[in-house]
Amino acid sequence: MDLAFTDEQQAIRDTARAFIAREVMPMEPEVLRRERRGLPGLERSELRALQLKAKEFGFWGLSTPESLGGMDLPAVTQSLIWTEAGRTFVPFRFGGDADNILFHGTEAQQAEYLLPTIAGDRLSCFAITEPAAGSDAANIRMTARRDGDDWVLRGEKVFITGGNEADFAIVVAVTDPELGARGGSTAFLVDREMGWRSEFIDTMGEGGPAALVFDDVRVPGRNILGEIGQGFTLGMQWIGKGRYAIPSQGIGIAERALGMAVEYANTRETFGRTIGSNQAIQWMIADSEVELEAARALVLRAAWTVDQGRDPRHTSAMAKLYGAGMVNRVVDRVMQIHGGIGYTRELPIERWYRQVRLFRIFEGTDEMLRLIIARDLLRGHTRVGDQLG
Repeated sequence: MDLAFTDEQQAIRDTARAFIAREVMPMEPEVLRRERRGLPGLERSELRALQLKAKEFGFWGLSTPESLGGMDLPAVTQSLIWTEAGRTFVPFRFGGDADNILFHGTEAQQAEYLLPTIAGDRLSCFAITEPAAGSDAANIRMTARRDGDDWVLRGEKVFITGGNEADFAIVVAVTDPELGARGGSTAFLVDREMGWRSEFIDTMGEGGPAALVFDDVRVPGRNILGEIGQGFTLGMQWIGKGRYAIPSQGIGIAERALGMAVEYANTRETFGRTIGSNQAIQWMIADSEVELEAARALVLRAAWTVDQGRDPRHTSAMAKLYGAGMVNRVVDRVMQIHGGIGYTRELPIERWYRQVRLFRIFEGTDEMLRLIIARDLLRGHTRVGDQLG
């Protein structure tokens, strides 16, 4: 079994690492200062400028087809890049991408929504979660009622990432209550100017998601994304991508945080010796390293499964479950090693502590992922040991 990366993958990873270190990390002190004052860590114009700089390095549209100006990278290579981006807490992401389900749009929809999103001229959000339908996404209640050639949307979506900034939303609503998730929900492209509004949701993390309110918002029939009744299927396709992207970022956070802990343990002295000479500290560092490498193997396995054209749901569920738990445990230990200074806002540790707690909730809670993994085994969709081939 060859676990080595290709020369191209190593070159891409190293270039991404150099870009993050040279262009993004120097902004960290200012980001912390802004966030302590309750301001956004990164303005939209600053993010755009960084993305254009990254484009000069060749990083644009990691998963976007080359025909549309993207890199169309394999999932494993994308995972490596997401890990490098995770090393910094600056809210940066590489540009040139769009929601994967936007590629199901018609030519007219792609011209109006997909291409401007790839170019960075439009911002989108994906809206399926509702107050009574989080993990149980099939239980959505927002209705879409046909009225002539239009559809009228009524209801509310919650915890929508990017919903406060987006100028259009990809919204999944019920078009046939009798069919429910099995062909009864449909995805719509809904411009903000059509009448929906967003409300900021304050959370323990920086920034915040949005509640989207649709009070009889009229949407033309040409704005149906995909086919009528295909909404839930498209939604699950959108969610599936994040289940190895999120722990990829978690690996980068854990690497950076653990490196800080090792450096601190080698320099901080108590009772006449460095704290790294204490077994309690050593064991926290050792456990963190073991879990970090175990998570890396699971995440890369999930990405490799995608690249092989296999069904990635089982491997991605394991990667997301373990990877999210790993980064939470590592950051917790790193804070403990740093003691009181780790609890302050002078260092990014407490920020990571709040940030990574979300990893165990969104795009598949720990409990739902355990259900998926166990169900696959109990129903015979996969067998113990199948992951070895």
